[in-house]
Amino acid sequence: MSTTPAYDKMRYRRCGHSGVDLPMISLGLWHNFGTVDPYEESRAMIRRAFELGITHFDLANNYGPEPGSAEETFGRVLRRDLRGHRDEMIISTKAGWRMWPGPYGDGASRKYMMASLDQSLRRMKLDYVDVFYHHRPAPDGTPLEESMQVLADVVRQGKALYVGISAYDAEQTRTAVKMLREMGTRCFVHQPKYSMLVRDPERGLLGVLREEGIGCVVFSPLAQGLLTSKYLEGIPAGSRAAKAHGALQAEEITPQRRKQLRNLDEIARARGQSLAQLALAWVLRDDRVTSAIIGASRVAQIEDGVRALDHLQFSSDELKRIDAVLAEAS
Repeated sequence: MSTTPAYDKMRYRRCGHSGVDLPMISLGLWHNFGTVDPYEESRAMIRRAFELGITHFDLANNYGPEPGSAEETFGRVLRRDLRGHRDEMIISTKAGWRMWPGPYGDGASRKYMMASLDQSLRRMKLDYVDVFYHHRPAPDGTPLEESMQVLADVVRQGKALYVGISAYDAEQTRTAVKMLREMGTRCFVHQPKYSMLVRDPERGLLGVLREEGIGCVVFSPLAQGLLTSKYLEGIPAGSRAAKAHGALQAEEITPQRRKQLRNLDEIARARGQSLAQLALAWVLRDDRVTSAIIGASRVAQIEDGVRALDHLQFSSDELKRIDAVLAEAS
């Protein structure tokens, strides 16, 4: 199996006011890359993604399960298959959710964030990551200045080339960016949740990111798999919604929601796309969005996602039809 990336087939966008281009489709390792998953399947997905020109791999300290195991899997594949390509990749990780027991294994403190990044580097056997994120606004009252100082320091220490924030709203983002600037560090990227079904970033955040020259890499553009053909007729066994503790709950897939999804699927098919491709093209229609992170449980899903880049343009009529469908009560 070749591991030579097809750079000429991938589309890239500049990440804010930086010198870095990111693939418009990135691979996230939130699910399906942990100790509970077959290693060879995880390996095949990472390799295939890179072959398709996906150079950005998005991780976090607690991805797995078990927490930390996605980083271990990625590090193993990197050493085994992609060792000579490290400088062709953007590898990101995060800290901000519970990772280990006790009072220092969660939150936004210097103690937690510094320890977390050191652990992530050991798991992946890397000297540095390209991007280190604070994963969410402090849930425990930690002063924002303390968390931002960590981000500034890890750049100075050479443990991260760039830093970013995730899940911050527009006002929190402005404050964080100002603090980082005063500390001599730029905020490189923001990672918000954004999809057809979750449009919060449109209410101010995307405008702030453009104004401040910050890249935008969105997560859950497929709404945890809801914006795929998987749930058009029900809840398949083995799907995320079928799992008792999954991120997507079965009660979210109401008859009205399925009707909405089927209507979106009709629009997608008229465009020659799958529903997933439509959803990815829709978030990428806005040039303020640098890249969309996709998850995958098999290689074919990555290939399908990348093909969304073949048709990113929307007519005004298509956008009106999509907005009408999205306005339906769920």
